[in-house]
Amino acid sequence: MQYYDSNTVLYLNGKFIKAAEAKTDLYGQSLHYGYAVFEGIRAYNTHNGTRIFKAREHYERLKRSAELMHIPFPYDIEELIKQTYKLLKKNNLKDAYVRPLIYCAPNMSLVPATEASILICAWEWGAYLGSSLQKVCISSYQRPNPKSTHVEAKASGHYVNSILATTEAKIKGFDEAILLDMNNNIAEASGANVFIEKKGKLYTPPLGNILPGITRATVIQLCKTLDIECIEKHLSTDDLRNADSAFLCGTAAEIAGISTVDEVTLPTAWTESLGATLQRTYKALVLEKQNYEVII
Repeated sequence: MQYYDSNTVLYLNGKFIKAAEAKTDLYGQSLHYGYAVFEGIRAYNTHNGTRIFKAREHYERLKRSAELMHIPFPYDIEELIKQTYKLLKKNNLKDAYVRPLIYCAPNMSLVPATEASILICAWEWGAYLGSSLQKVCISSYQRPNPKSTHVEAKASGHYVNSILATTEAKIKGFDEAILLDMNNNIAEASGANVFIEKKGKLYTPPLGNILPGITRATVIQLCKTLDIECIEKHLSTDDLRNADSAFLCGTAAEIAGISTVDEVTLPTAWTESLGATLQRTYKALVLEKQNYEVII
């Protein structure tokens, strides 16, 4: 996939420059150690114009991630939102995926960063997992122990774990991996949160061993609006395999249904599932087709 061309503009440390002309230092801590934080944000072409969905929540999480990882964040969130809209306009993007990245200055030692840069880029990107139902497997890789790192931070280095899990899943013929936590409970997919449906209720792993997804929080709020009971609790692999239905959710993935778990077919047809209802409602929300001001 081509993410930019000769005309693409990105935002770098307060300036808009051509992506093809942007440079970084090869001695940075971020390149050598994965010491960086980032966000994934979506902009949608609505009847009200281009709207960035939950921009404030994403930039606040970016700030929180930087604080947890001891990376400087001397940026004003309102200004970053303003510049992101400018970036979309300069690239003539209406439906887009936006990637802010805070990366660190040259430093070969393992100490907290004292200087950092901010990059914001954007490109057209469909649903990360596509439109098909997902065939998932339980990964042999676990999510990092919360005592080993800040799992709630969206840190670049954490995603090596995701790459390993996804690679293993695809080698085995699956679309996506489901990772467990250190207690062998369901944690999350490589880049998305997990929900299961059982007997008319939804269940999702609690915070603590997972990334606190903004889409996850939106789904939970939508459940309240739609009067769907959603329970946060630890889930076993048997809970997932014996679910009536299940789905993944994330900014990049949006809401993606699961068809099989380790080749076990989930019995409820996706079109009849709670996940499908939430998928339709979520799409209406991000496109501002209905009045969900209480959620936004």
